[in-house]
Formats: sequence, structure tokens, C-alpha cells
Amino acid sequence: MSGKAIFFVVMGFSLLFMIAGQFYNGVSGRMTDNYIDYFEQTTAHNIAISGANMAANELFFDADWNAGYNNIDYQNGKLNVTIINSDPKRHQKQIYSVGTYNNITSEVIVTLSPSKFSRFAYFSVSEGAGDIWWINQDTVWGPFHTQDYLKASNHPSFMMSATTLKGLKYYKNEKTDRPIIHGKYDQGVDLALPKDGVIQVKNAALDKSLDGGGYYLAGADAGSVKLTNPKGKSQTVLRDEVYMDFQGEYLYYKYGYKYDTGKKDIKGNIIYATAYFDSVKLYLPDAAPNGVIFVNNGNIHMKGTISGQYTIGCNGNTESIYGNVYLDDDIVYQNNPKTNPGALDLLGIVAKNGVKVTENAANNNDINIHASIYIENGGFGAENYNTRPVSGKINLLGGIQQALRGAVGTFSGTTITHGFSKQYRYDDRLMVLYPPFFPGTGGYEIVSWYE
Repeated sequence: MSGKAIFFVVMGFSLLFMIAGQFYNGVSGRMTDNYIDYFEQTTAHNIAISGANMAANELFFDADWNAGYNNIDYQNGKLNVTIINSDPKRHQKQIYSVGTYNNITSEVIVTLSPSKFSRFAYFSVSEGAGDIWWINQDTVWGPFHTQDYLKASNHPSFMMSATTLKGLKYYKNEKTDRPIIHGKYDQGVDLALPKDGVIQVKNAALDKSLDGGGYYLAGADAGSVKLTNPKGKSQTVLRDEVYMDFQGEYLYYKYGYKYDTGKKDIKGNIIYATAYFDSVKLYLPDAAPNGVIFVNNGNIHMKGTISGQYTIGCNGNTESIYGNVYLDDDIVYQNNPKTNPGALDLLGIVAKNGVKVTENAANNNDINIHASIYIENGGFGAENYNTRPVSGKINLLGGIQQALRGAVGTFSGTTITHGFSKQYRYDDRLMVLYPPFFPGTGGYEIVSWYE
């Protein structure tokens, strides 16, 4: 190869290396720039996430906390958090967290909704002063909490988390009785029933600004009515006993009252019968737009099939004359979530003093209940549980939250002698859904997290 050719070859390679070097220098520079951008964006985002977590933690400990964080130094950047009442009527809040690092900003928006008691498969303030134990035939399929001891005999099962305020108590000893808890167990958890949960449901029925309000009946407060009873005698009665028959999207209700039949039983006691006012028909989507139906100072007797999402409530006095719900027959969903996981029908039953399975012919061979049941002062039980005949099973799909654990039957060993045995299954949808304006725990749960 001649000298001139060698010169051109050397010059060519030199030019190639110069171009390649320039390219690699550019790539290296861009890689550095990209790394710096990524670091700054990631740091800003981490600051925003930290702010959202810190604010959520504050709200979990204090539901009224709204101070936020104003331009505080954090991870060599700045953090700003604002608490917004996004839906004051439903007490929903939003955490708006902004992280800034080297003029790069990132935001996180978290929506929180009040935690509802309906998420519990079982809740009690007191497990009762009597000899009531959770036994090996008992299985609780959802979250469990009691402010009392969890009293266990022969290894009852709890399929999700279980919490207690006072701890565990064994019928004999830990080896023979310790409960089988498949989720997490915590002791010392203090979660009281509110004193105004029923009142909040009442207010939702009256407040037309809450999606048009609900349907409200004044009960005894509506005053007395003078009428002629079936025996042809004049009688003054109150409209304090309300009989409700749900038929899909329709509700048929009527007032009932007791009257003297003129007969006596073998002990000489007067025999009373029930007479009724004319029935009223309601199309519930129009009559109770926000899903709340409430009876003040009265009792509810209910049965039927529910289509839609409703909370049925009643208030009463401390003597328990009013504020009770009686289940006269099956109360079930039109669209059963056990067979249709996409079903949206949902029912809450909220009572001041008690929810009871009525002693009648319809309930002498099982009763089916689809609902989350909340009782603020009393508990859930069966009417005349210790004298009524053996009546089959209470098939409950939902949950029970009560102040005082009630009884549904009596047993001799493993044999039922009066009343009902229990077949309670948790409605898993209650982990994320709740009946309209159902009483809340006072805390919050995260329902959405947007980054």
C-alpha cells in the first residue's frame, strides 16, 4: 500500500473514531441527564407518597385532624399536604400531597371514607353475663371484634382477623380451648359503639339534601287515632307498630295495634289480637331516594325481598318499648350474592334496642336473613328463645354488630332444645360496600389512591 493510501486509511479511521467518540460522549451525557431527571422525579414522588402516608396515619388516630403540612423540609425537598372535605355530607376526605425536589413536583391524591360497622361479621360490646361461649361448631367467616373477652371452648374457628379489648378466656384451658384464628389476632383494641349511630340514620332520612332524603315515619310522635276495632268498640291507638312487606322495589307498609278479643286464656289473662290500618304502597326509588327508611319512636315488623340498597332503622326510648325490629319471616335479596357475585342488593337493619326473630308459624322452620344488623343498646336474638319450640336454623348472610350478645336458643350438650341453631355466613362484599348511611366506627378507610 502506497504512502498516500495509508494516509487516507489513517485519516478515515481517525474520523470514524472522532464521530464515535462524539456519539458516545453524547450518550453518556444524556444518560447522566436522564439519571438526574429520574432521581429528581423519584425523590419528589417519594416525598409526596410519604406525605400521604403521614397524613393518613394522623387521620387514623384523629378523624378530625385537618392541619396538613405546610412547606416543611423533607428528604432535601419540600412537602405540602392539604386535607380537603371532598363530600362533607358523607364525611369523605381527600389527602392532597405534593412533593417538590429541585423544582420538580409530584402529587398523590388519597380519598378516605368513614369506616362502617357493617364491615364486621361479628361485633359486641358485651358477650353477656351468662354462660355463653364460642364452641367448636361455631365459625365466624369475617372480621370479629368484642370489647369483652373472646370466650372460647373446644377451638372455635375465626376465618379472618379477630380483635378483643380484654383478651381470651378459656372454658377449661388454652390447650383444649384456644380459638383457631386464621387471620391476625390483636388484644387491647378499643372500639366502642357510638351513642348517636341510630340518630345519624334518622337524620339521613330527614335531610333532603342527602340525595333527596329518605322515607320517615314519626311513630308514636304522630299522635293517637280514634277508631273502631274489629270487636266494634271505640279504641284510641298510636301508630307505633309498623309492619313492612318488601316486594322488590316496592314496600307495602301498614300500622298495627292490639285489641281485646273479649277472651281469656286458661290462666285468666286477656287474649289480644292484632288489627291493621289500610296498607300503603311505596315505589322505593322515588319514596326513599337515598335508601333510608326510618321509624321514630316505634317498632318495625319486617319481611320480604329487597331490590336495591337500603338501611331500615328505628329509634326508641331507654325502656326498650320502642326501637325494636321484629323479623316476621325471611328478609332476603332479590339478587343473591351467593349465586351471583355481581349482585348489588344490600340491606342494613339499624335498631336502638333490639332485633328479634318473631315467634310465629312462619319462623317455626328456619328463617333466612340477608342483612348487616346493628343494635346500639341491646342485641340480636330470638323472641322467647328458651320456651319456643325447636325452630330450625337462622341462616344469616351478612353480619351482626350489637351492644349485648343475645340468645337464639337453648341446648343440652350438642342437642338444641328450644329455638334456633345458627348458620351465619359473612357477606364478603361488606369489606368494600356498606348500606346507605350505616353507622360508622369514627375512623376512616382508604377507598382510592391516585399517584
